[in-house]
Amino acid sequence: MTHAGASDVLNQPPAPGPFDLWGDDPGLREAVLRESGASFVARLAGYGALAGDTLLRLADDAHRDRPRLQTHDAYGRRVDRVAFNPAWHEVMGTAIAHGVAGLSWAHTQPGAQVARAALSYLHYQAEPGSSCPLTMTHAAVPVLRQAPALREWADKACAFDYDGRDVPMAHKRGVTLGMGMTEKQGGSDVRANTTRATALGADGEYALAGHKWFFSAPMSDAFLVLAQAPGGLSCFLLPRWCPDGTKNALRLMRLKDKLGDWSNASSEVEFDDAWAFRVGDEGRGVATILEMVMLTRLDCMLGSAGLMRMALRQALHHARHRRTFGRRLFDQPLMRNVLADLSLESEAATALALRVAGAVDRAPHDAQEAALARIATAIGKYWICKRAPVFANEAQECLGGLGYIEETLLPRLVRQAPLNSIWEGCGNIQCLDVLRALAREPATAAALRAEWQAAAGLDVHFDSALQAGIAALDTGVGEAGARGLVEQLALLLQGAILLRAGHPLAQAWCASRLAAPHAATFGTLREAAHIDAALARCGP
Repeated sequence: MTHAGASDVLNQPPAPGPFDLWGDDPGLREAVLRESGASFVARLAGYGALAGDTLLRLADDAHRDRPRLQTHDAYGRRVDRVAFNPAWHEVMGTAIAHGVAGLSWAHTQPGAQVARAALSYLHYQAEPGSSCPLTMTHAAVPVLRQAPALREWADKACAFDYDGRDVPMAHKRGVTLGMGMTEKQGGSDVRANTTRATALGADGEYALAGHKWFFSAPMSDAFLVLAQAPGGLSCFLLPRWCPDGTKNALRLMRLKDKLGDWSNASSEVEFDDAWAFRVGDEGRGVATILEMVMLTRLDCMLGSAGLMRMALRQALHHARHRRTFGRRLFDQPLMRNVLADLSLESEAATALALRVAGAVDRAPHDAQEAALARIATAIGKYWICKRAPVFANEAQECLGGLGYIEETLLPRLVRQAPLNSIWEGCGNIQCLDVLRALAREPATAAALRAEWQAAAGLDVHFDSALQAGIAALDTGVGEAGARGLVEQLALLLQGAILLRAGHPLAQAWCASRLAAPHAATFGTLREAAHIDAALARCGP
């Protein structure tokens, strides 16, 4: 008779992956087609397979071997560099070569922004830390294009070529961009910034003196920063190297010791009369950089939606292979409820993020879509990014104690999940931005109403919530009630998008999110048919 030994491993799932991040995500595939991204399907399919295999494995090394600050070389010269594991550079090179940063600027046909958004969603699931410089490089392009003198910077930011060397821009075919807005005393209140910009002799050139408390992706080739010029708060491009080939006077003081996002570097920096070039007019810094912020906030949504999808994959994999009380976890009724509820949340997050990407794509030629993009970016950034942390924790719990062990992916996802709700303006900033848009830009409220009304009559729960939403828009709220309003607007948007698309889970989603009472935790779906339908979308 053979007996199980102490070293035998029984009733444990096999190591997860590789994953086909495009092929096993029907919600993403359908959303890309809805939003006019059909011509990019082959590109997305290829990247989904690559991200779910090669990039996911490279991410392990990039996270395990965190970036290290090198302020000086062996001979005492100031270098201000950040050293990375080679896996980081391989991830960055692969992403940029496949268009994660530049696709939407390299192609002019409809759907290019949607395809680039889908690439960002796929990439975030594999290696989220590198998404920071990728999204900032992508979002900086329209800002740089405002200044004809910076045309070469804009062109090289669009290039499908990554060069991780610390050398002047003239010696590179492609560059990456970072950002520095936050200062110690101001936080989100950038108008309290104290960094000073002094005009130099040449037009547009300044010397910057001051600091940044959070300086994102300090290994980038240049940075968009805000500083106080004589005419007020202004936007500048500050490169690592000056145009004459000398090292610029930006001093990396330290790298942040962060909760998560370990593969990426975040820093504190001081400027010692660093050379910079003004973008836009003096005093128009916030307005100049807003176009960039709109795009980076979209990527916060996409990243959080992608993180949800990867967390769901991990939970599903475990539940399908682990047996408890005589049957698979996946077959246990309460676990099925939890997994189905997570699936509903993931599908709705993906649908909203890609709908906003579609609005951004059409905004230059469609005023209503531009208005929807304006307000839905803030709504979606608030809501999807708020849902990601609780979602990741619920997925972690599906693995039990194993989900708390660093060898699994869940701890990394749980640490990463809160970041997007902080980055590019915390939740309160997004909610205040929604109130501001509704008060000052009437077209945004009209765009919301049009989006909702297109789904009227398709679901009884939605229709009831629609009346309450319209009443809330008409009545308005003060700042203290902004979060409740934005949550209401977000749920209506998600419901409308799913219903208009004829999404097979639209009724299940509306019954679980829009019908009163709405449960605050996952795993509380009331209809067995809804549970079965949601899990059927998750594959065999």
